Amino acid sequence: MSDHFDRLGLPRRFVFDPGELERAYLARSRAVHPDYHLAGPSADLGASLELSSAVNEAYNVLRDPFARAEHLLALEGGPGPGEQKDVPPAFLMEILDLREQVEAARGTACATERLAADLAARYDGQLATVTAYFARLAGANPAERPGVLKQVRAVLNQAKYVRGLIRELDPN
Repeated sequence: MSDHFDRLGLPRRFVFDPGELERAYLARSRAVHPDYHLAGPSADLGASLELSSAVNEAYNVLRDPFARAEHLLALEGGPGPGEQKDVPPAFLMEILDLREQVEAARGTACATERLAADLAARYDGQLATVTAYFARLAGANPAERPGVLKQVRAVLNQAKYVRGLIRELDPN
């Protein structure tokens, strides 16, 4: 697995300054951009295209907090979405109720906006929980790490459902 943090020259951490990400991306992008390698051999151009694509992928993953959390969890050796799928049954019932609310809210701007705000707040809370777990992971002893990584996965599994509902409200 490629390390997107390393590709952009950033430390492996969940929280960082968006400006830091932007500066790292622009610097790496300029260094490998195909326009700077047009006069060289075709092998240089091919490598440049490949590196440029990898830098763009790293940037896109790291600027999205959910994708960044998934990537960092994988780098830390945590369970993937296919390895730990469980979510509490009560949560699934709540998601079904929320999905009905999404359907009912369609076509009503006020209801859609209110539900979108509620879901966004919930999603932000889940990402705040992920932030806290990653901070805890930094100071965890080796015996605690697997449990903390499983907790991160559990929150991400739930956040994925909420994120899906947000997208259903605003398909654009």
